[in-house]
Amino acid sequence: MAVGSQVVPSTLQQLGGANGRHLLAMMLAAATAVALALGAWMWSRTPDYRVLFSNVNDRDGGAIIASLGQMNVPYKFADGGGAILVPADRVHEARLRLASQGLPKGSLVGFELMESPKLGTSQFLEQVNFQRALEGELARSIQSVAAVGSARVHLAMPKPSVFLRDQQKPSASVLVNLNAGRTLEPGQVSAIVHLVSSSVPDLPIKNVTVVDQNGNLLSQLSDGVQNGLDPGQLKYLKDLEHGYARRIESILEPMLGGENVRAQVTADLDFSQIEQAEEAYRPNQGGATASVRSMNSSESATSGGAGASGGVPGALSNQPPSPATAPITNPPAATPAAAGQPNAAAGAAAPAAAPAAATAAASAAPTNSRKDSAINYEVDKTLKHTRLSSGNIKRLSVAVLVNHRKLVAKDGKVSLKARTPDEMAQIDKLVREAMGFTETRGDTVTVANSPFTVDEVEVPAPVPFWKQPAIWALALDIGKHLLIAALVLFVFLRVLRPTFNSLLAARPAPPMQALGGEMAGELAAPGRAAPSYERNLDSAKQLARQEPALVANIVRNWVAGE
Repeated sequence: MAVGSQVVPSTLQQLGGANGRHLLAMMLAAATAVALALGAWMWSRTPDYRVLFSNVNDRDGGAIIASLGQMNVPYKFADGGGAILVPADRVHEARLRLASQGLPKGSLVGFELMESPKLGTSQFLEQVNFQRALEGELARSIQSVAAVGSARVHLAMPKPSVFLRDQQKPSASVLVNLNAGRTLEPGQVSAIVHLVSSSVPDLPIKNVTVVDQNGNLLSQLSDGVQNGLDPGQLKYLKDLEHGYARRIESILEPMLGGENVRAQVTADLDFSQIEQAEEAYRPNQGGATASVRSMNSSESATSGGAGASGGVPGALSNQPPSPATAPITNPPAATPAAAGQPNAAAGAAAPAAAPAAATAAASAAPTNSRKDSAINYEVDKTLKHTRLSSGNIKRLSVAVLVNHRKLVAKDGKVSLKARTPDEMAQIDKLVREAMGFTETRGDTVTVANSPFTVDEVEVPAPVPFWKQPAIWALALDIGKHLLIAALVLFVFLRVLRPTFNSLLAARPAPPMQALGGEMAGELAAPGRAAPSYERNLDSAKQLARQEPALVANIVRNWVAGE
């Protein structure tokens, strides 16, 4: 009986130890499977990080990281800390929320510098702060250009003077740091120059200098006039030539086919700006009618005779004439002819008649008359002010190349045949009409007929679907999930399933003698604790279910007293 009492407890202990080991192995396997599954799930859920901001200074970087921590947005650094990365699905949200906080501020300060004035600030310091704020605002505006990565503006503001000869104009210098592979067109440089000039009072355009990061002078001006043609003129010339070429091709394509004609146009334009002021006078002689502007006429007459008074006007000249008196004179000596006269009275009458003859001669003097006439006519005058437009066409040169005619035989063979002179003449006429040919302008047209040599262009093979980027992205996504599923399946088939199978497999039966002795000893041992008794009882029940014959033999031995 002692042997049987010892067999059962030892057997039960062996069974309990085996179950504990299997249970521990099963728990470890389950924990490993759960850990692998959890790790795979977390790996699949790892977010794709994108650049939030790059090239930020230390001050802005610290403020951005602090704000991201408050928003519970994960972040990490890349490129040695030069860029801040956040999950791709939160990039736009983070940027908007940081922009509401004014981040990143950058190294430039604008008019926010004037928002918190300090007491006791001198006028000089206020002027310096205003200049710094204006430079910062201009730099921010220039950075808005797509090709500009960063910019700095330096303003030279002279002190105002009450003397006109001492007044100086301000000047500005702009340094732009262009993005990689980007350049500024002349029109963009001109826009930057006008932007700065318009933002600073009394700043002329010629006093603005723009330099890039390589030290190249972008605002190269010579007395305010650019050398050569400006971009607008070059664009106008290119558009004009392209328009004429397209006009010629469009009129010939319906007749020849779109692939059988090529046209090139060279235009000589006059971009000089001319202003003329002309003042012309037309003569009105030769019987032409004319308008009288003014006419002056002046007449004067002087008549003489008896009763006419002369002398200075006055009272004396208005008196009637007094009777004539003969002057007392000695009679002239007798002439030899008179000495021979018999009557002496005839010699006395001759001197008395002399004054009367003189008075008659004076009264019969000629009259003076004067007549002046002046007529002023209007003069025909023409004033003309002409301003000739620039970009006038001085000369056009057109070259047209026409392909040979394609002939298809009955067997499908294609041959080329030169076009007839009548066809070429018709084409030449159409080209002249399409271009507006002007012989006096010196236009030239050349139409040639030649077979086209078409290079065989190797058509690239279509990209296989498995090489397309979208297919690659989809394959990577699917492969990641398949890898996770394969890992879970491997853990289940290679770890969990063998463990469960080993637990469910039949255990080998212990020897009858040892089993009976251990069970008898286990059942007969007094003083066992209640848990041990219950455990042994459960083990005995399990053994009775699995090995009923063995348990029956043990009980029979107990009854027989063996």
